[in-house]
Amino acid sequence: MGSRRRDLVAILAAVVLSCISRGASAAPAAASFGDNFEITGAEDHVKTSADGQTWYLYLDNKTGVGFQTKERYLFGWFSMKLKLVGNDSAGVVTAYYMCSDVDAAPLRDELDFEFLGNRTGQPYIIQTNVYHNGVGGREMRHSLWFDPTADFHTYAILWNAKHIVFFVDKVPIRVYPNDASKPTSNGFFPISKPMYIFSSIWNADDWATRGGLEKTDWAKAPFVSSYRDFAADACAWPAAGAPPACAAATGASWWDQPPAWALDEAQRLDNAWVGRNVLIYDYCDDRKRFPTPPEECALRNAGNAS
Repeated sequence: MGSRRRDLVAILAAVVLSCISRGASAAPAAASFGDNFEITGAEDHVKTSADGQTWYLYLDNKTGVGFQTKERYLFGWFSMKLKLVGNDSAGVVTAYYMCSDVDAAPLRDELDFEFLGNRTGQPYIIQTNVYHNGVGGREMRHSLWFDPTADFHTYAILWNAKHIVFFVDKVPIRVYPNDASKPTSNGFFPISKPMYIFSSIWNADDWATRGGLEKTDWAKAPFVSSYRDFAADACAWPAAGAPPACAAATGASWWDQPPAWALDEAQRLDNAWVGRNVLIYDYCDDRKRFPTPPEECALRNAGNAS
């Protein structure tokens, strides 16, 4: 009897272990970077972590490199964690942006984060910009209030028909409004072209650091930027066929509902703090370039006053 009991226990243990093994193998694997993106440029300038969750882009005196999503999106929430080039990064630009075309087409729409490198010990500058139908010139620049080279930080864009908001670690550093009183949009708001998400690292020492006065020190190469935890809660655009239902203002998605149409009170306070403490340049205040401010500047000021 004791022998039969021992045999039964052994069989049950084997069944349990088998079920655990099957369950573990059936668990879905986390999506890797390669599931969402494809490399644009020199593939030997990209390295991947062992688990496929982190990509490292390399810039040397031969070339930089980039990647882009396999899908396009119209409206939604897009976020990525980045760790920027450390030490002396003068002349180096790390870009994380959205664009309607893969090749800087003349009528493209685009939403930009650009991280402008600097000499060791100097703060990074983050530049945001908006393009509509191939025209940009809507730059704002902020200094970051932390060291973006020491760890990963989250950079995100909320895009809906009401406004575009650029976030750094959930802090809204910039709000780019649409004119709700018009049937489509103001004259400079991207609203109809689905966009890919891109990132790249490249040499821009003709303008990036102190207007081009500081040049890239190639003795410090390679320069490495790191990426992980991409997320898109958004309206994916099909490669062919009719536009998806989520492209219309149906209110079915959280980013197409009233709470996402304006900053809440805490976000307004954070955005005001950014404007007081880390804003470096705002095109709306540049009378040399714009003797008459573009119309979206008035919309933004009206929103801040409300």
